[in-house]
Amino acid sequence: MWDAKEVEVINRVNFLTAKRMVYLANLSMRDYIRKSNKWLPIIAEWLKARGTGEPCIPVSVEFEQNISFCETPEAREAKEKELGARSVLPKVIKAGYRTLRLINFFTCGEDEVRAWSIREGTKAPQAAGVIHTDFEHGFICAEVQAYDDFKELGSEAAVRAAGKLRTEGRKYEVKDADIIFFKFNPSGGGGGKKK
Repeated sequence: MWDAKEVEVINRVNFLTAKRMVYLANLSMRDYIRKSNKWLPIIAEWLKARGTGEPCIPVSVEFEQNISFCETPEAREAKEKELGARSVLPKVIKAGYRTLRLINFFTCGEDEVRAWSIREGTKAPQAAGVIHTDFEHGFICAEVQAYDDFKELGSEAAVRAAGKLRTEGRKYEVKDADIIFFKFNPSGGGGGKKK
């Protein structure tokens, strides 16, 4: 499409038409539940002709509003079952992340698990800096476990025992859903503090 020099110029100008997009086609609740709408094939053809591979997600704001009034996950699930369709919001969020080239990594404390959003390709020190700039400046290493390993084995101790807990350095590129424990020195060098 464009060479590197052209991309650099386009990025500086920040054209709206050069940005990646996710298209949401708002359907009536009836069409959304039926999974049928006469306009969807036309929209899909238009997107195909553009040749950019941008996703189009059918959504019903009316449906989403209807289930948003449910106070518990169980009530929401019951309402979705009653209406015969599921919320598309998780799919919209995932498409947004993919389009923006964002990923999540997790940190875990004794009483909290937190997800942090970063750009794909972010190195471990910069990911640590999302939590706090001191973590980036004093970065020593990152203890990393893959989410899938944690899910399969059930605990950090089991991941460690299986030899799947890795110590990574400054050049490590954080992967989506990594669970990371950063070691850092608050003075920027020498001994290590943990977070």
